[in-house]
Amino acid sequence: MYQQASLPQKVKIVEVGPRDGLQNEKMELPAAVKIELVNRLARAGLPNVEAASFVSPKWVPQMATSAEVMAGIERLPGTIYSALTPNLQGFEAALAANADEVVIFGSASEAFSQKNINCSIAESIARFEPVAKAAKAAGLRLRGSISTAFGCPYQGEVPLAAVADVVRRMRDLGCDEIDIADTIGVATARHTQAVMLRAAHEFPIKHLSGHFHDTYGQALANIYAALEVGVAIFHSSVSGLGGCPYAKGATGNVATEDVLYLMNGLGIETGVDLDQVVDAGLFISQQLGRKGASRAGNAIAAKRAG
Repeated sequence: MYQQASLPQKVKIVEVGPRDGLQNEKMELPAAVKIELVNRLARAGLPNVEAASFVSPKWVPQMATSAEVMAGIERLPGTIYSALTPNLQGFEAALAANADEVVIFGSASEAFSQKNINCSIAESIARFEPVAKAAKAAGLRLRGSISTAFGCPYQGEVPLAAVADVVRRMRDLGCDEIDIADTIGVATARHTQAVMLRAAHEFPIKHLSGHFHDTYGQALANIYAALEVGVAIFHSSVSGLGGCPYAKGATGNVATEDVLYLMNGLGIETGVDLDQVVDAGLFISQQLGRKGASRAGNAIAAKRAG
């Protein structure tokens, strides 16, 4: 197998389909379907599955069954089951649901922060201080997610200094891992490297993750570019589920099947079974009544069918 010496030998894939993917779907799925999806993904070897979001059902109806999902899933040893927690109330619900990791989120764009959570970046970070303290006191992993790090639908370009500033703030809250997200999918390869390297001035690159959307078809190129500068954690969504309800025009997250096909071709270890993820993608696509968005998944399924 081809293995470029400068690329990481092992990569961690964080599966975000059950939360970030499904939250943007208009068809509300029963908890049993979400439980089955999480179980399939964990059994495929994905080490970290974002399974729930403890936000107000008024804002994200799809996540209203999060407590039921967390109670019903099969817990595999060594698998991290994450939950999004926008405030202390959400954290307490995640703690009661036995989440292994809680996720707090901010934006690198002031305009997006106002549109998304109706407050400034500084105010959003202040809101998360009690959540971060509570997570640390409870011994839970804390992950920070930074949206619109490569571009914003409202303000356009996002300066590197703005990204670095939020990375610094997330670091100071005690985050174990920080996600750098291309929420609207506008990044290109060189831009990806510039953002990741700037973020790495504030936080170890081995604990930074790339979260790419495929709006302009650049997600895999951006992942490869991030690999070249040492990023070894990536988010993806089975069957390319998702988008962003607050970012007009944003398409789905990069598909897990496509990322795994890339990593397998590069000889990079993930510990994930691509065929099982393809099956999970076929399952959830059938539940949603449509064809999946993963090119690799669709090609593998077509090959199987002869």
